[in-house]
Amino acid sequence: MDETEIRRLAVGHVLSVLAVLFSLCVPPLLFDHFSVLGTHLTWLCFCSVCVIAVNLLLLLTLKPNPSTKRSSLSNKVNKLYRSCLYFLASCLLFHGIIVLYGAPLVESVGETFFFAVLLSSFTTSRCLCILGPNFHAWVRVFSKDGAMSVWDHSLQITTICSVVGAWLGAFPIPLDWDRPW
Repeated sequence: MDETEIRRLAVGHVLSVLAVLFSLCVPPLLFDHFSVLGTHLTWLCFCSVCVIAVNLLLLLTLKPNPSTKRSSLSNKVNKLYRSCLYFLASCLLFHGIIVLYGAPLVESVGETFFFAVLLSSFTTSRCLCILGPNFHAWVRVFSKDGAMSVWDHSLQITTICSVVGAWLGAFPIPLDWDRPW
């Protein structure tokens, strides 16, 4: 592994952490009576936008997988369109999985969907920025021995840790269902 790639990857991770911290610190300055628990939907939207913005910034500045061929404007628009479709599909897929794991289907549909958007922004948007909307590259990276670069290993680790962390964070929720918190 190249040392410069590892440094660029470390900068990317530091910027991602700073995006989450930014989403915790800035909304109280912009919105009256803001709290993460009280206005959680606003925070989920703001955090998702910050993480996606940082992922796009990383794509534009660090160029983790530079393309060797020149692409036309129509090709770039097509890739953007397909990336948006992949992101929307991942939001709907995560929403369905979250409901299947026990989230209320009708009562809290907004909270569940915005959580799915947040989970997609941590997993899918990063994959789209590094791999693009190439399904075969995604299968290659997430197969058993498919990661070939430090960026691919990073995608595997951050995606799996985001999904497992979301599941572990929701695991103790049934313990509090009968409490009047």
